Amino acid sequence: MIGSIIGAIVIGAIIGALGRLFAPGRQNISILVTIIVGIIAAFIGSAIWAALADPGNTDTNGIDWIEHIIQVVLAVIGVIIAARLLGNRSRTH
Repeated sequence: MIGSIIGAIVIGAIIGALGRLFAPGRQNISILVTIIVGIIAAFIGSAIWAALADPGNTDTNGIDWIEHIIQVVLAVIGVIIAARLLGNRSRTH
């Protein structure tokens, strides 16, 4: 259980960082938001890939590049949305 949680955080951080890298412009969001977006993108991307791939044939011997591309594209979209919703908040005193 702990290993899968740590794995989700690590994969989420990587997917989120790639999403932030490929998102256009500057994103004023925290690293924590980036990781959360990455984790969500990884889960949704895996679900989409499982729905698109042949039933029972989603496990390959190599790297599932298509699944990772889907995850990164979703992370880019998520980073853009998060930056628009959270990044431009101005503080008033």
